[in-house]
Amino acid sequence: MGNVRKRGKSWTAQVRMSGWQSFTKTFETKSFAQEWIKHTEYALKSNVLPDYSVHSMTLYDLLDRYAEEVSSNLKSSEIEIYKLRLIQRYPVSKNKLSYLTKKHFENYRDERLKEVKSGTVHAEIMLLKRVYKVAIEQWGYGIIKNPLASIIAPAPHKPRKRRLTQKEQIDVCIAAKLQRNTYICSIIEFAIETGMRRSEILKLKWQDINLETGFALLYDTKNGEDRKVPLTLKCIQLLNQLPRSHEHVFPISATCLHQAWQRAVKRADIKDLRFHDLRHEAVSRFFEMGMSVPEVALISGHKDLTQLFRYTHLNPENVFTKYEAFQNSG
Repeated sequence: MGNVRKRGKSWTAQVRMSGWQSFTKTFETKSFAQEWIKHTEYALKSNVLPDYSVHSMTLYDLLDRYAEEVSSNLKSSEIEIYKLRLIQRYPVSKNKLSYLTKKHFENYRDERLKEVKSGTVHAEIMLLKRVYKVAIEQWGYGIIKNPLASIIAPAPHKPRKRRLTQKEQIDVCIAAKLQRNTYICSIIEFAIETGMRRSEILKLKWQDINLETGFALLYDTKNGEDRKVPLTLKCIQLLNQLPRSHEHVFPISATCLHQAWQRAVKRADIKDLRFHDLRHEAVSRFFEMGMSVPEVALISGHKDLTQLFRYTHLNPENVFTKYEAFQNSG
């Protein structure tokens, strides 16, 4: 049987049941204490011993474990771990898991919305929900209820429709060539020609390329499958101009490329252009060339065709040119 007593500004809940020791926990409000009693009594009746090892553990500690045991095994581990470390900078992470409530995370959400776009906060809230889900369902933490279960996440990012203009392509490459690293412009052009992801480009080795057949082999890609990417004549010319002093075609780190890209777009005075937009541009150009959806998916590696269409924003002028050609052929 459970009971609640007020002690100072907090509420202490206690559950006693035949065959078990007494369980006690302190809460900020009476309603949370009563909710805990209800769930604890249910757990005891189901012969499930509650795990109270979380009494001294903070959200910061939980995020550490998740980063080490879950995020580190993902293809996009760098991105997810960066998000976890960012959340750890905020006061909410210093709280013990046993005290965190929905209100704490609503406050975190609202504060973050003052700093970044809703899509970014949406991703962070969904990540926190996954962290709690793993902690409760896989690690057996004694968390009675996921405090993020009913929280309203902001709207996700809208699909980007950013296309690269011919002038921007020229300007960003000129700016890239002014940098010390001689690979940056080549990487930019290679990305536009192939539609490869940044990680795929940087993992590419000379042994994976056959310039005679005109194909590059990609292993262990983001979707878990290998794929064969055809190389355009421009790609082959570009590769023939590169030194082969290293096993990797482009021997630079992701951080180095990110920083060099930021400097290039800033020097070229180009607004709102991300490196990933180059993949978007490549996929759009593939469709404008007249390739079918399966053909583009084969090159880009997209499994979800709905996601593939999000990358695709055709240039109306190119479509109109094809329409004119069709009309004239009649």
